[in-house]
Amino acid sequence: MTAVVAIALLFLGMGVVALARPAYVGTFFDVRYDSVDGRNEVRAVYGGFGVAMALVLWWAIEDPALRRGVFLTVALALGGMATGRVVSALLERPGAWPWFYCVMEAVGAVVLYQAAV
Repeated sequence: MTAVVAIALLFLGMGVVALARPAYVGTFFDVRYDSVDGRNEVRAVYGGFGVAMALVLWWAIEDPALRRGVFLTVALALGGMATGRVVSALLERPGAWPWFYCVMEAVGAVVLYQAAV
């Protein structure tokens, strides 16, 4: 369960940073978020989603009845993100940060899947 707590904390960290400093998120991906709409998108997709995933993982840790479904759902979300990065890499050559996050997402998906079954 320690690994699941670590994943929840990573989601929380991502979410809080994206909510507080959305333009900073773009520095990892060579993207500028210098418009209100761009920062809104980062706060929603990285911020709100990250905090929500952290909360639902914590909830599932505390409530065994929810554990399997939540862990599998978040595992699939992370797996989908990693798969999207691999597809993108087949079409273009990403920098180091997308590969770093691809590995983190894939590992998180495997850890959550294993915790669910």
